[in-house]
Amino acid sequence: MEFLQPRTWADALAAKAENPAALPIAGGTDVMVDLNFDRVRPAALLDLTGVEALIHWEMDRGRIRLGAGVTYSRVIAELGAVLPALAVASRTVGSPQIRNRGTVGGNLGSASPAGDAHPPLLAGDAVVEVESIRGQRAVPIGEFFTGVKQNALEPDELIKAVLVPMAGGPQEFAKIGTRNAMVIAVTSFAVALDPDERRVGTGIGSAAPTPRRAIAAEHYAAEALDWENRGPIPDEVSARFGGLVAAAAAPIDDVRGTATYRLHSLTVLARRTLGWAWSSYQRA
Repeated sequence: MEFLQPRTWADALAAKAENPAALPIAGGTDVMVDLNFDRVRPAALLDLTGVEALIHWEMDRGRIRLGAGVTYSRVIAELGAVLPALAVASRTVGSPQIRNRGTVGGNLGSASPAGDAHPPLLAGDAVVEVESIRGQRAVPIGEFFTGVKQNALEPDELIKAVLVPMAGGPQEFAKIGTRNAMVIAVTSFAVALDPDERRVGTGIGSAAPTPRRAIAAEHYAAEALDWENRGPIPDEVSARFGGLVAAAAAPIDDVRGTATYRLHSLTVLARRTLGWAWSSYQRA
């Protein structure tokens, strides 16, 4: 197996163009597991850890431009105030050692249906910035996931950054797993409220072939919530929201849980996170 170790972004793009089958590796928290279990055996590994351009974040016209190499630990420590749901999700990833190595960009590259970063990015309407020697393009997060562990990257493209709008209101994330720590989600869910735009964003994880939004639930909640008076959420609105979220999912039975349990748990997570976010809005 060839090992490629570029030091600049330009060199990384050139290496990927010359070796389209090369598998990018950053924190390695997903890639090394697949290698150890012989699930993948690439002709080459493209090590991106030395590319300094990927390890920075910056504010960009109301959005956070999060370099693909920014770790979960830094998201937690540095971005909790502006990307709260992503920070909460980052706290649920593995152990401290994994959070110190794992990156949001790597999570996107793996494109697992259970990726913890995906629901907050969907709820926040993020955009993935990808690039090759042919040029750069912006992929809306809802179009990035194309199948089970498949994404919209062309063979010569790399993820450069993800552009995430700064929170316009309360955000929440929650997941259910078979234990409390270092666990892959049985189901996960994120919600983002934007009171100024009267918008509700959602993100579903580990309950369909790809991470996805619950569009009908978003539209329903945006119309049903009492934005002006900040009144309590009626039980029927909460229940309807949870039901619409579950209706957007397409889970399977596997070793972590049944499809029936996933639908039930997703309904509960949706109701709870909406309630938590709305309570924060009422107190603001």
